[in-house]
Amino acid sequence: MMMMTTATPFTQPATDWLNTLSWTAVDGSAYKKLSPAEQLHRVRHSSAHVLAAALQQLKPDVQLAIGPATATGFFYDVKTDTPLKEEDLAELEAKMRTVVGKASAFEVTSVPIATAVDFFTATNQPHKLDILKKLIVEEVTLYRCGSFVDLCAGPHVPHTGLCASTKLQNLAGSHWHGEETPTMTRITGTAWAKPKDLERYLEFLEASKARDHRVLGPQLDLFSFHPWGAGAFWHPKGMKFRRTLENYWRETLERYGYVEISNPILYKKELFETSGHWEHFQHNMFVFNNEEGEAEYAIKPMNCPDTMLFFRSKTRSYRELPLRIAEGQILHRNEATGAMHGLMRTRMFSQDDAHIFAKPDQIESEVSHLFKMLDEVYALFKLDYTLSLSTRPENYMGEIAVWDKAEASLTEALKATGRPFTIEAGEGAFYGPKIDIQIRDSLGRQWQCGTFQLDFQLPERFDLNYVDADGELKRPTVIHRAIFGSFERFMGILVEHFGGAFPTWLAPIQVAVLPISEQYLDYANEVAKTLKTAGFRPIVEAEDSVNYRVRACEMQKIPIMLVVGGREAEEKTVSVRRYHVGAKQVLPLADFMATLQQEVDEKQITLEIQTFSDLFFQDETAPSPDAVDVY
Repeated sequence: MMMMTTATPFTQPATDWLNTLSWTAVDGSAYKKLSPAEQLHRVRHSSAHVLAAALQQLKPDVQLAIGPATATGFFYDVKTDTPLKEEDLAELEAKMRTVVGKASAFEVTSVPIATAVDFFTATNQPHKLDILKKLIVEEVTLYRCGSFVDLCAGPHVPHTGLCASTKLQNLAGSHWHGEETPTMTRITGTAWAKPKDLERYLEFLEASKARDHRVLGPQLDLFSFHPWGAGAFWHPKGMKFRRTLENYWRETLERYGYVEISNPILYKKELFETSGHWEHFQHNMFVFNNEEGEAEYAIKPMNCPDTMLFFRSKTRSYRELPLRIAEGQILHRNEATGAMHGLMRTRMFSQDDAHIFAKPDQIESEVSHLFKMLDEVYALFKLDYTLSLSTRPENYMGEIAVWDKAEASLTEALKATGRPFTIEAGEGAFYGPKIDIQIRDSLGRQWQCGTFQLDFQLPERFDLNYVDADGELKRPTVIHRAIFGSFERFMGILVEHFGGAFPTWLAPIQVAVLPISEQYLDYANEVAKTLKTAGFRPIVEAEDSVNYRVRACEMQKIPIMLVVGGREAEEKTVSVRRYHVGAKQVLPLADFMATLQQEVDEKQITLEIQTFSDLFFQDETAPSPDAVDVY
């Protein structure tokens, strides 16, 4: 929009002109009635203003861009004559404390947009002018706290004293409006309503670093990474962890009525042309050319197309439906290098995949069946989850009428569960709408793992049919289903969720037997052999002092240590010491094994999981954490 300057230019200092305006203080009583989530959002937004106010006092010529609230705090993009350095953050924090200590009121006023242009021209704020040029409004609001004034849509806290629980975290380059080379500096901080919350968040950051699966995996000798590899290198202990999880997966499939198949991983491109993946997903596939340089084969990036071939391998009857088919095959996707992240995002992975072929009138009951399975699996690992319905994307395949039917079916199935869900418009797969399941781990982070996707497209494209009760051929509906998602990613999540201290049933080494001296090594080996014969995973640690070995086992997060000496050897007992508990209990070996068997069979979690989930509560009344609270 074209903006005209005011007829009366600033003939007096801009700060003096501000005092001629009518300012309204933020209502403190109304603020107290807000939800905790909304109050925290305002604290974070206001903390960005406190940061800018402090920086302006230290560097009066600073140019300011935007300063929104984020999911855990705030940032402000700024430009200074001399580059900011990490060591400047301490001085800046000290100045912020001064601003906070004054408890200056946040006040708001409205001015014509042309007047705002004059003001930010006079105060040399070109980035504010860039923002104003894109607004199609007659008036804008300014907020001030003390002498600091900013272009802002609000809302804010009543006064700066409410922004005391903040900490600056880092500096980074920032691109203004898509420029190739960053010309601005982003100052990032965290802000909380109470000092104890800030303290816990800083503890969370340290825990996140310590629990990082890329650190813990090698430390616990589970897996490692190499830049030449497309995935993780699984060590013997890691394979025990992996196989235990896969065995649980197969046991669960059996109980929920699935059959498992295994198909090739290399196919002619015609398979993916038929499925539609060649058109919509080829850029993420590894493709092999023939002698003429034409694409001929591709490694499959998902299990969907070849599962359609399995269904079509013989004539199907309605009596077979719903047919639940699982496949945990290795998949490959040509992900961007910058997207790689340990086990969480890799080019080679195994998918916890299943496809359910059902009659239309079975969709609702099958979704209910899936939620029963989902609840069991996530509850076992103490993982909470939220739901969303993702609808037709721009690059959709098929007819809109078919999409409308699929979305309506999933909506009804979701409503039937009685669980709350959100709508994510345009986020569906190209072949159908989906229910996305976001799990929340003990660190309070959300992960996209599970998904239920309704598909009327692939049965049509592969001409799939079953013989119905009336003898007529009918088209099945396909439900794509994943609960773990990628095995690798889920295992990475579990490493961080449990901090490497796995429940006994899942631990690669369940028991370490520690003889107090070499004299009792024979009895230690006898105990270990008895445990192994019973199906447990023991080791014997006999080198170095007992205290050293106890510490080493603690570092390896082995759930149980059995210390044995003369008394234990004579009485056929064991002295039981649990990870992070320390207290010992002497039990007959047979009694200990009975307790251990029950713990493993019931897949108990005996160790309390350190959780930070309460720091990241969800509130429907809170704004989106990604919302930018500036024009």
